[in-house]
Amino acid sequence: MDAAALEDLFGPFARVALKRMFSGYGVYVGNACFAVAVDGGLYIKVDDEAERAALQAAEARPFAYTRSDGKMIAVASFLSLPEEAFDDEDALRRWCAPALAAAQRSAAEKARKLTLAREKAGGAQRKQALR
Repeated sequence: MDAAALEDLFGPFARVALKRMFSGYGVYVGNACFAVAVDGGLYIKVDDEAERAALQAAEARPFAYTRSDGKMIAVASFLSLPEEAFDDEDALRRWCAPALAAAQRSAAEKARKLTLAREKAGGAQRKQALR
């Protein structure tokens, strides 16, 4: 999907920002990447086992790619957006809301770890300056 098609698709759910990723796009709301559009597929973030089971029951498949050495890598944290969501705004919202929540949790955890790392680095620098 191209950028305009992605913005149109997600319009009923949220205003999205697109960032180039791999050979496609990361789909963001704020700083949370809740979907990726790569190689003709559209995949949404999942971190909850009940939601993963619901997606699998809707025949979602994991995002997968082939590394340069030929090894196939499956990314369990992104599953394909169920087909019904492409034509039904309620289905789109149903699947994207938990994906956005998962992405927001992930972004918050990443920010927390970055803050801790910066604090630790700052403490090490202060210790060095005191020597």
